[in-house]
Amino acid sequence: MIDKNSAVPIYHQLEEHIKKLIENGDLKPGDMIPSEREYAEKYKVSRMTIRQAIVNLVNERYLYRVKGKGTFIMEKKLEQSLQGLTSFSEDMKSRGMKASSKLISFEIIPADSKLADQLGIQEHGPVYEIKRIRLAEEVPMALERTYISANKVKGLTEEIVQQSLYKYIEEKLHLKIAKGTQEIEAVLVNSEEVEYLNVPEHSPIMLIQRTTSLEDGTIFEVVKSSYRADRYKFMIDLTRI
Repeated sequence: MIDKNSAVPIYHQLEEHIKKLIENGDLKPGDMIPSEREYAEKYKVSRMTIRQAIVNLVNERYLYRVKGKGTFIMEKKLEQSLQGLTSFSEDMKSRGMKASSKLISFEIIPADSKLADQLGIQEHGPVYEIKRIRLAEEVPMALERTYISANKVKGLTEEIVQQSLYKYIEEKLHLKIAKGTQEIEAVLVNSEEVEYLNVPEHSPIMLIQRTTSLEDGTIFEVVKSSYRADRYKFMIDLTRI
């Protein structure tokens, strides 16, 4: 695997070898790799050379280190395009992954002035507040807080919101979901997110707020989602204008 006569630096050869093992599934997320000393003895090269390869892979987020324990394979981040309006369930299904939700709470609350303005309803009007943990392959990915006007979308129940909400709105209520506007910012987790997403205190998350409207332009929901920054990344294609 290591060719000392090659023009390719040895540290780079080792990087590519480890990447290949990850891509082939020979090394899986959470697996511990050999120590610098073990690699150095195996390939008869200096620990400094091995260290350079490991540091590069850590910086590229293929690996992560745990002090006093070792170096491990990083979980691959899920990618989601910022183009197109899909639900979490639809997005996971398109990847061939099992999506699930854990309902934390479901209740009707009076809209405060800010929420009423966002939804285009009267202050204190009835709003469904739905809090869910979004999971992919049973791993918590996001804490989602959804606010929907109870007068615009009728008949929601705990059973319905634990399935695909968008599917219910379009197929059962025959309302066409047209577009959404998203705001994304990086923040630190709060105590609720630490509890439900199983992340350490002071971890970064991606906070995404979306307002979604129907075909007639009526805004029917406001969604505030806290995505784990260590498990998720967002992609967008840009065209020069």
